[in-house]
Amino acid sequence: MKSLLKPVLALVVAVLAATGCATSKPAAPKKVLLIAGRPSHPPGMHEFRAGMMLFQKCLEQVPGITVQVASNGWPTRLEGDKRVDDAAAFEGVDAVVIYADGGGGHPALQGNRTQLFDELARRGVGLGFAHYGVEVPKGDPGAAMHRWVGGYYEHMFSVNPMWKPEFKEFPKHPVTRGVKPFATHDEWYFNMRWVPGNQGVTPILTATPDDKVRRGPYVYPKGPYDHIVADSGRTETMMWVCERPDGGRGFGFTGGHTHQNWSDPNQRKVLLNAVLWISKLPVPKDGVNSTPSETDLVANQDPKK
Repeated sequence: MKSLLKPVLALVVAVLAATGCATSKPAAPKKVLLIAGRPSHPPGMHEFRAGMMLFQKCLEQVPGITVQVASNGWPTRLEGDKRVDDAAAFEGVDAVVIYADGGGGHPALQGNRTQLFDELARRGVGLGFAHYGVEVPKGDPGAAMHRWVGGYYEHMFSVNPMWKPEFKEFPKHPVTRGVKPFATHDEWYFNMRWVPGNQGVTPILTATPDDKVRRGPYVYPKGPYDHIVADSGRTETMMWVCERPDGGRGFGFTGGHTHQNWSDPNQRKVLLNAVLWISKLPVPKDGVNSTPSETDLVANQDPKK
């Protein structure tokens, strides 16, 4: 009997090995890096560090993901007596999200960081940008944002009024799973500068500003801009996702000026869903559910005058 069992067992082991069953290991967790910008604006506004640490806490219960937060604009390390960029923080990442001040001081535009992000994109790494982080100067920086996420805020072309868009309907997309209609009063940007033909771009949060919103005042410059007023009645996009030709994914989220708005479960959920999606993790059928406490919502805000 033993002589018969040995070849049978050997055959079973060989089949299992060939199919990967005998040696399969759990998939490595997806690695997400959240980059929080330096302190900015009065208390309760542009709370980048507090926002990112809140997202980290909300994602802790999601299986298959590890989340790191880098504060003050970029991950750094000590070299001698000064701090330098820490390239090791990007090793093996599946997604990077920037929530920070933008424009000419955008964290991804400094030094050789644009080339770093291009390399991450070529590797299929997901890239996301929130609030002021979607704004860069036109020209080469704008072209980079087109490559990474399909759109960006362009000064004097896009606008940034304080208003309360009503997000009532959503496309069928993993990022909108479980998201119910909501509205928050915030600095919701619109009229992005899109990649030609909107290639790969899917609007996620859309609403129609009334003429009063279009006439301003905008936060800066106050406006109004003729081209914004002339588009009366047009539906605008305040959040979008992008599937890049390189196989990677990206998103842009224009709200997030007011920290307290992260207490809205639907605003929170749509962004958390987006982080999973660009990481190429499955989004739960009801989206990412999170129940931060009041203490969680006020924690980690930057000391400001």
